[in-house]
Amino acid sequence: MRHELNIWVAGGDMRQAKLAELLAEDGHSVHTFALEQLGDLPGVQAEEHLAGIALADCVVLPLPAAGEGSLLNAPLSERRCPLSRLMDALRPNQIICAGMVGPQTAAMAADRGLTLHDYFAREELAVANAVPTAEGAIQIAMEELPITIQGSRALVIGCGRLGRALAQRLSALGSKVSVAARKYADLAWAESCGYGVEHTGQLEGWLCGYDLVVNTVPARILERTRLEELRPGCLVIDLASKPGGVDLEAAAQLGVKVVWALSLPGKVAPVTAGRSIKTAIYNMLHELGV
Repeated sequence: MRHELNIWVAGGDMRQAKLAELLAEDGHSVHTFALEQLGDLPGVQAEEHLAGIALADCVVLPLPAAGEGSLLNAPLSERRCPLSRLMDALRPNQIICAGMVGPQTAAMAADRGLTLHDYFAREELAVANAVPTAEGAIQIAMEELPITIQGSRALVIGCGRLGRALAQRLSALGSKVSVAARKYADLAWAESCGYGVEHTGQLEGWLCGYDLVVNTVPARILERTRLEELRPGCLVIDLASKPGGVDLEAAAQLGVKVVWALSLPGKVAPVTAGRSIKTAIYNMLHELGV
């Protein structure tokens, strides 16, 4: 990779803001768009308009790239910039990195001859993100539960990168952890680590013993019938991306406390999260021969 690149960071939350600062620290010429609520960032040029973005060696869009109504995801900006307008300012063959690219966003780019490289799909980023997400979930549990993590009974639904990181940390804090998964290989892994095991498809009748249930699976796992089995005071934390894994309407009707904790890395550890995104982007640029 060349020592100095012209990089634009458009939209996003604190992760993208810290990413811009880290890129500038590495000696790149960094421009930001739709991050103005943070004020001046060290070594970074804030842009009010998209003129000049087509000259960038690399454009970094947020995670997720799209906000509501096909707008650029830009919670730190008063701007309501349609993604289509931003893409119209880009040029074909430009390196565009974006996070969690949905079908509509990908189609919008393809219509303009643009290729989006999804850094959220990178394994190294997924592994790195598991740590701040797990720590953030534990922080929420400590704040919301009336009991300590030590001695609590916790169920982690899902045995992927995040589920494993979370189970390990809860257990280290003294929680009696069980892991629910569909694959027998994952159940064997959980059992080998000393956790209790539950099959995700057979949770009925086993949910009443937990003080804390954390879902990491992006599918509707906790429906009304399962929520009805939870003991009074059980805290549910949903870490799944939209549309989530919990029937929130049923939970509200049943008086079950649910915290739907989206984008935890950017909220609890933005510097770490920004550094992880930077690493993924550098790896992508290296693979692209930049």
